[in-house]
Amino acid sequence: MKKIVLALCTLSSVFAYSQEHFTGLSTSSRVGLLNAGINPAELANLSKKIEINFYGFSLNVSNNKIGYSDIVNGSNLESLIFKGADAVNMRSDVELYGPGVAVRWRKWGFGVTTKAVGRLDLVDIDTHIGDAITNNGINFSGPTVIKNDYNQRLNGTTWGEVGFSIAHTLYENDKHRFNAGVTFKMMFPGSYANMGTDKFSGTISNTATGSYMSNADATLNIAYSGNLANSFSKFNDYSQSVFGGLHGFVGDVGFNYQWKDGKKYKLNLGASVRNMGSMTFSDSNNASTYYHLSIPQATPTNPGLDLSQFQNVNSLKDVEARLLSSGYLTEISQNKDFKVKLPTLFTAYADVKIVPKLYVSVYGQQKMHSNSKNDQITAQNMITVTPRVNLGFFEAFSSWSSSEISGFNGGFGFRLGGFYLGSGSVVTALLKDSKQIDVYTGFRWAFL
Repeated sequence: MKKIVLALCTLSSVFAYSQEHFTGLSTSSRVGLLNAGINPAELANLSKKIEINFYGFSLNVSNNKIGYSDIVNGSNLESLIFKGADAVNMRSDVELYGPGVAVRWRKWGFGVTTKAVGRLDLVDIDTHIGDAITNNGINFSGPTVIKNDYNQRLNGTTWGEVGFSIAHTLYENDKHRFNAGVTFKMMFPGSYANMGTDKFSGTISNTATGSYMSNADATLNIAYSGNLANSFSKFNDYSQSVFGGLHGFVGDVGFNYQWKDGKKYKLNLGASVRNMGSMTFSDSNNASTYYHLSIPQATPTNPGLDLSQFQNVNSLKDVEARLLSSGYLTEISQNKDFKVKLPTLFTAYADVKIVPKLYVSVYGQQKMHSNSKNDQITAQNMITVTPRVNLGFFEAFSSWSSSEISGFNGGFGFRLGGFYLGSGSVVTALLKDSKQIDVYTGFRWAFL
């Protein structure tokens, strides 16, 4: 477990998580496949008749504990992340767009996209438990009584997807245009790991020989599939098992309105519901098991479960085996194959032309699920404001966001022809103690 937490801390020292990939660029008046990623109805507004995507890359990690100054100063991240009373939330997320194409024909828009995704999350981890496992309880002294009414999760997922999109202009005159669009995604789940600890109560005691858990009760879910069953803490564990077999379907639906100004617009509004559906993990290395954890009160001869034994494990199979050998686990139910739900989001945005070449957009997203469920891939709520200057071949923008995990962040990006590079948090990372940094880049070619 210590290796897994260390892997997350290492990722957060390089990049950070915003949950809105390609921040500021996906609402640009230069409309392409990235716009269709948040609303398929935008395909009917393609700036050119044909767009070819060569690559797009976005890497993000964020947390609610470690600041940019902690990273720069070389602080002990493993110790810092489990300080204080607030539960730990950390997200890491990478998206890689492969070859794709979009075509606008008359009042229709069509698109085909390919994408690979990898994620590693900590959700509402109790600091006392995390500190006891990772640091032998150096941040807390004396016995600590814990009673949580929520589910703590350690979760990793990889998958690939191929999307097919279609959009149509339903109505248009000299001043107004209404579009609708849908995306149908074929899902190729790669690997998965989840450990959920629901409604934990117990006591953590720090002694001269280590940290022990006693008088404990909880419901555990331990699930794994593919490479993440055997290892959880190295980059190769994710990169080697992104695309599996076809085992799921997901859909997006969106609507768009434009108040036109010749060939441009004065106002562009959009709303969509994304990622409706699930994927099934089916592998020879598959299991999803619910357990009841019950540890008796400590005695002089039996202080409880020794938490130091989990410091050097790097897979949930190892954790499961050690808990079973302790005799404190009782199996409730087990499934060989299991479904995982995608993070369904409601998205809305507005892009307003202030003066020619100068635009301001507002983007917001609301998750439509609870991150605490063991079969749920996580998401977060956020809102972003982005002023931009679009000169045609060149575009520059600065996005300013507020998210529920890392708070307020600001960044900068640009587009030069088909090449783009940006970050949704580089400005605040450099100017203040930001808990988020992200980066994205890519190249696409539009013509006709």
